[in-house]
Amino acid sequence: MAGSDPATRGASAPETPQAPQAPETPETPQASEGNDAPEAVKILIAGGFGVGKTTMVGSVSEIVPLRTEEPLTSAGLDVDDLDGIEEKRATTVALDFGRITLSPELVLYLFGTPGQQRFWFMWNDLAVGALGAVVLIDVRRPESSFAAVDFFERRGIPFVVGVNGFHGRHPYTPEEIRDALALPERTPVLLCDARERGSCRDVLITLIDELIASSARGRS
Repeated sequence: MAGSDPATRGASAPETPQAPQAPETPETPQASEGNDAPEAVKILIAGGFGVGKTTMVGSVSEIVPLRTEEPLTSAGLDVDDLDGIEEKRATTVALDFGRITLSPELVLYLFGTPGQQRFWFMWNDLAVGALGAVVLIDVRRPESSFAAVDFFERRGIPFVVGVNGFHGRHPYTPEEIRDALALPERTPVLLCDARERGSCRDVLITLIDELIASSARGRS
């Protein structure tokens, strides 16, 4: 897999004329003392077009997920790159939403971002209040998620990379993926399957661990 410099990862990260400032270093997710309500944490599931974001949210959510999918039509043939995902029939036009309780003290609210470039203007709004993100990678088309990596790096939002193995195949190691995306050693890279609840849950737990570590680094 070819390497990539962060400055030349492909398409520019989503921008708007008035993009919000990067959030402050997130606090360690903890339940308030004397309060039985669990801590709620907003997490983004991001990545390129067709990498499995909607599938991941649906697989792991404990509620029926909210989806804003619309059928792909012939009108989008000139703008939708279906190379490698010819079987795809629908696309997210706004967001996906789901929820998972990791423990009695912690609930994650999951927001899946749209993958097509013409909908990237929504990413800034979706990122408001998010403590972290999962960037999904399709190893058949890794360049489709370069912009997502840049988006979170520029805003200082902690993230982990989930390498979605379509049809259960993982032709590259996490180290090879890390080199291809020019990621620092501290960014977790995990092999996963967006169709499997347990696999997705492990990715989210790793992200929470990263948020705790990031918070500790910010206080040191």
